[in-house]
Amino acid sequence: MSAPAPTSQPGAAAAAVPAPAGPAGGGELGTRTTPRPWQRPAPTQAQLRMDAAAALALFAGALLAMALQRAAMLFTDPAHPVLSVVALAGITLPLALRRRYPATVLVVVSAVFIVAGETLVPETLITNIALFMALYTSGAWISDRRRALVLRLVVVDVMAIWLLVSFFRIATDPPDGEQVDIGPGTLSPLAAFMLVQVLINALYFAGAIWFGNHAWKAARDRHLLIERAHDLQAERALVEAQAVTIERMRLARELHDAVAHHVSLMGVQAAAARTLLDRDPGRAGGALERVEDAARDAISELHTLLGTLRAEPDGGVDPGSTDPVGSLGVERIPDLIEDARHGGLQVQYQVIGEPVPMRPLASLNLYRIAQEALTNARKHAGNGAQVDVRLRYLPEAVELEVADDGAGRRRRPVRTGSGGLGLVGMRERVGTDGGTLHVGPRREGGFLVRAQVPLTPTALAADEHRSPDEEQEAPA
Repeated sequence: MSAPAPTSQPGAAAAAVPAPAGPAGGGELGTRTTPRPWQRPAPTQAQLRMDAAAALALFAGALLAMALQRAAMLFTDPAHPVLSVVALAGITLPLALRRRYPATVLVVVSAVFIVAGETLVPETLITNIALFMALYTSGAWISDRRRALVLRLVVVDVMAIWLLVSFFRIATDPPDGEQVDIGPGTLSPLAAFMLVQVLINALYFAGAIWFGNHAWKAARDRHLLIERAHDLQAERALVEAQAVTIERMRLARELHDAVAHHVSLMGVQAAAARTLLDRDPGRAGGALERVEDAARDAISELHTLLGTLRAEPDGGVDPGSTDPVGSLGVERIPDLIEDARHGGLQVQYQVIGEPVPMRPLASLNLYRIAQEALTNARKHAGNGAQVDVRLRYLPEAVELEVADDGAGRRRRPVRTGSGGLGLVGMRERVGTDGGTLHVGPRREGGFLVRAQVPLTPTALAADEHRSPDEEQEAPA
């Protein structure tokens, strides 16, 4: 029995075959798992066209290599030319569908490869490349990973058995009558040739399997990166929407505090002017002047807030706007006290401790809380009520306390659980600074608002403490 040519086994020419370049990509990302095993998308039309062109090029190259090897007479008894052409077509042309049907292509190419080796088709280089591509593609494109592994192992086992059978043939019928000595320390040229074949085939099949797995992981990792990029874009859009919502809430809070205070003050002064218009025109004129001042202040603050809404995307603001809101702080609380006194309240104001510089936002928030508390006292405690305002500078915080005796008129209780927007705004302001808020009725009568904010910013807002009777009376 004649032995097969030395290079007829798969991988014999693998040393001269460049490793196929797998898709670019890093190692396995593994840190993120998908709800179900990832399914590789179907090949695109461009990939299918590329595979068809590659299959035709390999077939043409195989025909050329067969003609050259026939001319070089490397095979003593080669297969018939027609059978050779059919075998080469069966090995190379199925690669046109290697990404669409990777398992079927691998089975067909492997089977025809063995037939070509048994019939001594005079071509080994291109056929080895084709088998390598089929093995590589099955590892890179079969979505069922268990199936891909089992299929490739079966092909490798079949090829290994075929290689052992070939070795047995050579050992039992050595070429040119060569004797094969088997014993300790003996290594004939034929035995050395067999060992080389084993090494080449091991590297050949291991490379095809490794590159296929690497291409699969690279494609999956690219999919995960794209998915993460989409998640990040969605998260960014959500954060931007939340930022817009927070800014709208801040502007709404500023509008509520400014409008409620100034409009309430204007209403009180206008009522006083109407009452005094006939009896004391001078005092009525003074009340109308205070109405004018309050309206001017309200319009100024509203103009600034509307200018913020008209701000350009790069941060530019309407050049015609002023910045009274940014200049408001605890140092302007005496102005609120004076307005409250003109509105009919009897207000006492004390500053306890040594004043220290405050963060602008914390100072503005305390100013707004004082403004809201005085507005509520004027609306709910009534004219003539006694209001005590104290600003305490503590070692690590600043505390504002606004308490009234409710002597102007008896307040009507509201339903439990209802709360005005003013109290909500107070809680939001204090929570922003990481401080505490206490609001509720006093035991001796009246209402108490106590807000404390730290002098240094804190990462976590403290819990807001509320008295058990807080919800019994909720100023608007």
